[in-house]
Amino acid sequence: MIMLALAILAAYLLGSVSGSLVLGRLRQVDIRTMGSGNAGGTNALRSVGFWFALGVIVIDVGKGWLAAGVLPGLIGAESASASLYCGFAAVFGHCYPIWHGFRGGKGAATLIGTLAGINPWLILPMLGSWLLTLVLTGYVGLATVASGFSLIPAAAYLGGPPGVVIYTAVAACFMAFTHRSNFRNLAAGTEHRFEKARIARWLGRRSP
Repeated sequence: MIMLALAILAAYLLGSVSGSLVLGRLRQVDIRTMGSGNAGGTNALRSVGFWFALGVIVIDVGKGWLAAGVLPGLIGAESASASLYCGFAAVFGHCYPIWHGFRGGKGAATLIGTLAGINPWLILPMLGSWLLTLVLTGYVGLATVASGFSLIPAAAYLGGPPGVVIYTAVAACFMAFTHRSNFRNLAAGTEHRFEKARIARWLGRRSP
């Protein structure tokens, strides 16, 4: 139990290393003062550019994989449940990082990293759902939340430890919570829409 607690704490601290804020310090920028004010990959792309955002995503996905797939074994707490606890701790740390004043991102990239350490096959339905929702609506935040909830039936279908289904359900609800501002913007009609990704644009139609 002590080793598991240490692993969870270490995973949270690892998750608190925010890719956008680490790279931002090297570039002398803080993307929390730019664009949407979020320290995630989407705002990094819009505010700074592709290569910066790519570096952010690599760091954020990588720390999720390390937390769920490697860290428990290093600390001596290796088990299926330990990977799940550590994975969520890393996602939580990304959203509320102790190193950065508890102001982080929304957790999607880090969640993908944890899936790579828990069950990589779950990444495929998540990305598929994300792309489908994005091309239909153009809303990145909505696509992210939808892809999170797609993990629940995917985890049930793919089998594995029962805890994985619980993990995906908790993670999906947490993604919905961290994206609550996107839902408020959708209701107000102010949510940013990625028009170039919409299939309606490809077919030459305009939204009403």
